Amino acid sequence: MKVQVLGRPGGHLLFSHPKSPIICLAHQNLLARNPICDREKPYRRRAHASYSAAPLATSAAPSRRAADDAAPARPSPSSLYSRPSLHQMKAERAAIRARVYEFLRALGVVPNELDGLELPVTVDVMRERVDFLHSLGLTVDDINSYPLVLGCSVKKNIVPVLDYLGKLGVRKDTFTEFLRRYPQVLHSSVVVDLMPVVKYLQGMDIRPNDIPRVLERYPEVLGFKLEGTMSTSVAYLVGIGVGRREIGGVLTRYPEILGMRVGKVIKPFVEYLESIGLPRLAVARLIEKRPHILGFSLEEQVKPNVEALLEFGVRQEAAASVIAQHPDIMGLELKAKLTSQQSLFESHILVDHDEFGRVIEKMPQAVSLSRSTVLKHVDFLKGCGFLLNQVGRMVVGCPQLLALNLDIMKMSFEYFQSEMDRDLEELAAFPAFFTYGLESTVRPRHRITSKKGIKCSLAWLLNCSDEKFEERMKYDSIGIEEMETEPSFHMKSLLQPRKDEESASEYDDSDYEDTDEEYL
Repeated sequence: MKVQVLGRPGGHLLFSHPKSPIICLAHQNLLARNPICDREKPYRRRAHASYSAAPLATSAAPSRRAADDAAPARPSPSSLYSRPSLHQMKAERAAIRARVYEFLRALGVVPNELDGLELPVTVDVMRERVDFLHSLGLTVDDINSYPLVLGCSVKKNIVPVLDYLGKLGVRKDTFTEFLRRYPQVLHSSVVVDLMPVVKYLQGMDIRPNDIPRVLERYPEVLGFKLEGTMSTSVAYLVGIGVGRREIGGVLTRYPEILGMRVGKVIKPFVEYLESIGLPRLAVARLIEKRPHILGFSLEEQVKPNVEALLEFGVRQEAAASVIAQHPDIMGLELKAKLTSQQSLFESHILVDHDEFGRVIEKMPQAVSLSRSTVLKHVDFLKGCGFLLNQVGRMVVGCPQLLALNLDIMKMSFEYFQSEMDRDLEELAAFPAFFTYGLESTVRPRHRITSKKGIKCSLAWLLNCSDEKFEERMKYDSIGIEEMETEPSFHMKSLLQPRKDEESASEYDDSDYEDTDEEYL
């Protein structure tokens, strides 16, 4: 049955029944029952029934709302899924952080820098994290040096990083020092951050077995960008003449180069050495052999040490030769060493200021010889019958005398006395005699000249290569110009073409130990 709506006067609705001429007035609430629409009750006509119901319904509604407002609030079924307010959440987080801070302070950790850092939700989790860091060898002082390490999850951050380093070959006994130097590595992603750096190092011809050594020596390299300082420093070294095949060995021995800025560190260092007389290619060769010299501070070490050499008698034109022979001299506490050595030489060998400068020019390593080593060799020479002034001339002429093995010197001197039948003054005039191998050079050449009846000086006999000596044996007479030469360092030795079999990539750590035994 369809009911036609005729209108809504005064908030009431007028309805017209299709089969009845009667028009009904009803309240606008269509859900309210009325005699016309109610099918559950039989229709009974009551005068004005529908009209009188409407005002009662409208007047009752406000009173029910007032009663609802006055009644106490009762939890509805939806309160089971209600969330705490933002204020409550903040208060709860503050309480948790306060408990964690209290725990850390009790251990001696200063948590001031941890504000804003996501921390464990319980003290037990933080205790587990601290205990794990302690198991790696890190102390409370280490944690205070980098408190952000407490934000690293053991399972999500620390263990994956350490596992990856272990698989590369980094030794577990180096983890403590590794993390002390570069704790930021624990925030790194193995795939996104660490693997690309390792691949880059392998691309620089660093052998896979040397990757752990590089990381142990310079863990900070794991935080560098591939297209930044690392690539520019390598490109510059190749540009000045460092062999591409040598780069792998250079970086393995001194990976700190990867973190050096070209404009602020490497280029000024190279240009200064050029300014004192070292050719650029010679500087490149020095870097190949001793890459750690790039770590010497130009302003605090290199320049002051060059000035100290000049102050103690080294000639300006010889300064480059001194550095080429002994590049480590740039990084020593040189002035103090020179002062001590000059006093020793003047008092026990009778070497004056200028002569001391000649000693350093010929053997810069003399600045590192111990007092006992120098005196032992002086006593040996005096025991051979040389006067002190002769010893002084011999040392100035061949400072290597002070660094040779004494047992070998004794054998050479015994052969000189017993077999060569020469005057002691000849030995004083050519002290380099002690630097030649007895069995490899002195004895065979002396036998040849004795058999031929050739009379010559020690310098003519010894100061030449084997090929040159064979050529000399064909002479009818001895050239006077060949009798006074002495061995010396030549800068050209650094500029010779590189041989593959002498590649500097094959290094030995023992080459870089600064001890007296190096010279003995």
